[in-house]
Amino acid sequence: MPRFAANLSMMFNEVPFLDRFAAAADAGFDAVEFLFPYEHRPEEIGARLAKHGLTQALFNLPPGDWAGGERGLAALPGREEELAAGTARALDYAAATGVTRLHLMAGIADPADPAARARYRDAVIRTAETLAHHGIDLLLEPINGRDMPGYFLNDVDAAAAFIAGLGIGNVRLQFDIYHCQIIHGDVTMRLRRLIRQIGHVQIASVPSRHEPDGEELNYPFLFDELDRLGYAGIVGCEYRPRGRTEDGLAWFAGRGR
Repeated sequence: MPRFAANLSMMFNEVPFLDRFAAAADAGFDAVEFLFPYEHRPEEIGARLAKHGLTQALFNLPPGDWAGGERGLAALPGREEELAAGTARALDYAAATGVTRLHLMAGIADPADPAARARYRDAVIRTAETLAHHGIDLLLEPINGRDMPGYFLNDVDAAAAFIAGLGIGNVRLQFDIYHCQIIHGDVTMRLRRLIRQIGHVQIASVPSRHEPDGEELNYPFLFDELDRLGYAGIVGCEYRPRGRTEDGLAWFAGRGR
């Protein structure tokens, strides 16, 4: 059975962010992820992880003006210095948390625009090189256009081909099963074909993005498939609970520590 990480940006919202680490550990999780840690000091987050025996599975590099609608900087010409500064800031949090995977968001841009394509390629290469010096993998995640209209990296197959073409050892695919199902369907065959490129997996039900316990996808089968494929990474629970987080963890019973 895969190892699961609670996504603290979406789960355990009944308590303040820094208290969600304890809540996740009490619920049986031994790993966590979240979108962004930057509202809190690195040492605060590191202390919570250590206190509760949690592994930091993943978080995102700074995305630009999130409140203003930006969803990453990598494909945006003219934002090179801001991305470099954000990478340096993320590395402070990586040092405090021990995380070995960071996600680079592409941003809102036309994937057919040559300038955006060139900027994205350069951003991935430069950021991956910086992270490699710290033993960190750079993850790229295709995101569906329904949840994030206009997102540059919106195709799983194109992302996988891009990564393969780069041939950079620490650039991996962040395979969100929820996004893949909405973009393409045929999740199992893509897992089988792309497993060697996958550095992190995320889950949620489709179409509601709630607990992975029903609707379109058979998650017990997919969890077993990940085992059959030899996936040794962590599965991030990036879903929005229907109600109180603890009330929706029947799917997780017996799968934690």
